[in-house]
Amino acid sequence: PSNDSEAPTLPLKPCTLAGMASKTTSTIVPKRVAHVPSLQSTTLQRPVIPTEFGAKVPTNIRQRYLNLFIDECLKFCSSSQEAFDKALAEEKVAYERSTSRNIYLNVAVNTLKKLRSLVPNSPPITHKTSNKKVVSHEAVLGGKLAAKTSFTLNRSGSLRSEDLTGAALYRRLKEYLMSEEQLKENGYPMPHPDKAGRAVLFTADEKKVTDSSCRICCRCGTEYMVSASGSCIRKEECVHHWGRLRKQRVPGGWETHYSCCSGAVGSPGCQVAKQHVHDGRKESLDGFVKTFEKLPTTDGYPGIYALDCEMCYTKQGLELTRVTVINSELKVVYDTFVKPDSKVVDYNTRFSGVTEEDLENTSITLRDVQAVLLNMFSADTILIGHSLESDLFALKLIHGTVVDTAIVFPHRLGLPYKRALRTLMADYLKRIIQDNVEGHDSSEDARACMELMVWKIREDAKVKR
Repeated sequence: PSNDSEAPTLPLKPCTLAGMASKTTSTIVPKRVAHVPSLQSTTLQRPVIPTEFGAKVPTNIRQRYLNLFIDECLKFCSSSQEAFDKALAEEKVAYERSTSRNIYLNVAVNTLKKLRSLVPNSPPITHKTSNKKVVSHEAVLGGKLAAKTSFTLNRSGSLRSEDLTGAALYRRLKEYLMSEEQLKENGYPMPHPDKAGRAVLFTADEKKVTDSSCRICCRCGTEYMVSASGSCIRKEECVHHWGRLRKQRVPGGWETHYSCCSGAVGSPGCQVAKQHVHDGRKESLDGFVKTFEKLPTTDGYPGIYALDCEMCYTKQGLELTRVTVINSELKVVYDTFVKPDSKVVDYNTRFSGVTEEDLENTSITLRDVQAVLLNMFSADTILIGHSLESDLFALKLIHGTVVDTAIVFPHRLGLPYKRALRTLMADYLKRIIQDNVEGHDSSEDARACMELMVWKIREDAKVKR
């Protein structure tokens, strides 16, 4: 201002467009900097599960658990490559041991627990923020109030554990007993109306044998000839698939494969045995015993037991080699190896878990087992098992008070299809059984049947409320 003496006077410089441009833009060329390798570029690439259409386990689930395995292996392995190799090996074992998605999830979780146990002094899983404060999982997933808030479900009508014992459990299990028609339909041995000690079948499985010297192998389906004593006339190997047929969804439809080797229907067998064998249990219907009525016991109920049997192949077919009985408290009350009446030709160890050494010094016979069971059971005792008709044929025992988990948990396609006990335990109780490479454990299978029925009673009680 020209008239204001107090205001400072500043020299004015003329501003041009060229001058303004020089103020706002830079003409300095930045120096080129050589690339410095980052940590990420020097680390090994994590392995990836290849995509496989129609696989029994989705690829994204397998990849997720593989990454978790790698994270744990990196904590105790000496190098990244060693961690990758170990994680891949563990994931491969989990996948090969599984026949479905649910079983894979259970095996993978158990593998993850095993790997975490190998980490020395492994701290609980936490998340760290930039200011080095430890934040719990609950706070990360649920917000600030999640770790400070608790809640309780009060279900006054739910069944307590003490409610499902003794007579109370017996009363509830009676709702799941098989009817006489169901026993006949599922091929259970029934008493012969005229001949004592003989059983009768009401299914199409009962066939009249026209030529006793000609048999059909129950593993590969080949006809073979035997002598009067049951020995094979000609030495011939049995090439077969030991697994079951499984249907898998593929692009455009379904494909059926064997669970043992993923071979297609009609493919050569993956297992070679020394000779052919046959079942024979439903052809020999003599020598059966039947449970009988007894006076009421002091505890007020006739008893609840779950049982499972293991068998081997002899010259005359499948025969009993082990029997296990457990009570409602999941305690073993009877467990013994049994010496077959005929010469053993295949111990069937893959499924029975019984070896030649187990039976070497055994003197217990089938008649001894029948005497013990008739003393232990009455006609009103509830017997629980999975496809129990198979066990009753092995025991040559006729009993009508039966709860069959294969019937209580039916297959979606109906008979003759039945769900495997291993699948039921994985789907409902989230547990893996029959996971031993040395064969099944009859006590484990018997406990599984009892636990499944207790779980079923509790679940059905929730629906009724």
